[in-house]
Amino acid sequence: MSSALTDLFPLPIVQAPMAGGVSVPQLAAAVCEAGGLGFLAAGYKTADGMYQEIKQLRSLTNRPFGVNVFMPQPEYADPAAVDVYAHQLAGEATWYEAELGDPDSGRDDGFEAKLVVLRDNPVPVVSFHFGAPSREVVDTLHRVGTFVLAAATTPDEARAVERAGADGVIAQGVEAGGHQGTHRDIPELDGTGIGLLSLIAQIREAVSIPIVAAGGIMRGGQIAGVLAAGASAAQLGTAFLATHESGANALHKQALTNPLFVRTELTRAFSGRPARGLVNRFLREHGPYAPAAYPEIHHLTSPLRKAAAKAGDAQGMALWAGQGHRMARELPAGQLVEVLAGELAAARASLAGGGAL
Repeated sequence: MSSALTDLFPLPIVQAPMAGGVSVPQLAAAVCEAGGLGFLAAGYKTADGMYQEIKQLRSLTNRPFGVNVFMPQPEYADPAAVDVYAHQLAGEATWYEAELGDPDSGRDDGFEAKLVVLRDNPVPVVSFHFGAPSREVVDTLHRVGTFVLAAATTPDEARAVERAGADGVIAQGVEAGGHQGTHRDIPELDGTGIGLLSLIAQIREAVSIPIVAAGGIMRGGQIAGVLAAGASAAQLGTAFLATHESGANALHKQALTNPLFVRTELTRAFSGRPARGLVNRFLREHGPYAPAAYPEIHHLTSPLRKAAAKAGDAQGMALWAGQGHRMARELPAGQLVEVLAGELAAARASLAGGGAL
C-alpha cells in the first residue's frame, strides 16, 4: 500500500465497518489508539447521525480513522416478490407483536447528503460498499485529502475500483461475515463467491493498486498469511464484534461462541442481499424463499429483528458473523489489537526462520 496511507496506522490491522450499531465511536477509537485503523459505519444512518459519530470519535482520539458508505442501489426488485415475502413473514409479525416495515423506505441510504458532510468535514479514509464510486466522487474526496477504498469480491470488481481512481481495494472473500460487497446483485451467482486467498491472488494480477484483505480473519497468523499472499493490510470484522467496546447486542456477541450456533451461511432472509450470518431459526425458515430485493427486505424485516432482540430471542435476529466466528475473543478492542500484533510478529518470525505459520 502507498506509504502515505500506511503511515496513517502503524499496524496492518483494519477494524471492519459493521453497520447496524456495531462499529460505534468507542470501538473505532480503541482500535486507532492501539495502532490499527478504526472505522465508523455510515450505513443505515442519516447524514447527521454519521456526522455526530465522527465528532464523537474525534473527541476520543487524534489518530486517523475511516468512514464506510453504502453505494446507492439500482431498482430491480420485483414488487410482487416482496409482497409474497411480506405475507410469509406475517406469522413472525404476530409472534413478535410487531408491524412489518415499509419496503419503500429509501434506496440510496442518504448517499449524496453523506458525501456533502464528508467533503465539508474531511476524514482520513472513506471506503465504499456495494459498488465502486464514480471517478468524480473519488476526485472530490481526494481534493479534500481523503484516501479512498472500495470493496470488491471479484477481479472484475477490483478493476472497476481501480478505474474509479481509488487508492486501494478491499478484497472481500466469501468467508466474510455480513453483507457481501458485490457490485451487482445477481441471484444466479449465489454461492459462487471466491475464497480470500484465491481472491487476493486473482486481484493482484488484475490491478496495480494495494489490497486490504477481508474475510474470516481472526488470528495474527492469518494476517501474516494474507500479507504474504500480497495484501498490504488485513480487515477484521467478526473478531472485533465480540470486543467490549463493540455496540453489538449481547445476544449477538454470545452467539459467536455458543455451541447452539455451529455454522454460518449466506442468506437473503434478513435483507434481500447475500449476507453471512449464524444459522438460526429465522434464517432456516425464510432464507430459501427470500427474494433478491435490497434494501426492500432490509426495511421490511427491520422491526422484526429489533423486536426479537428486545424479546431476547437470538433465533429471530440477524446474527452476522464470518466463518471464523468460533475463534472470537471477548477482550477490550485495544488489547485484541495488541494480541493480534503479537501473533503477527510471531508468525513473521517463524516464517523468517523457515517455520510454518
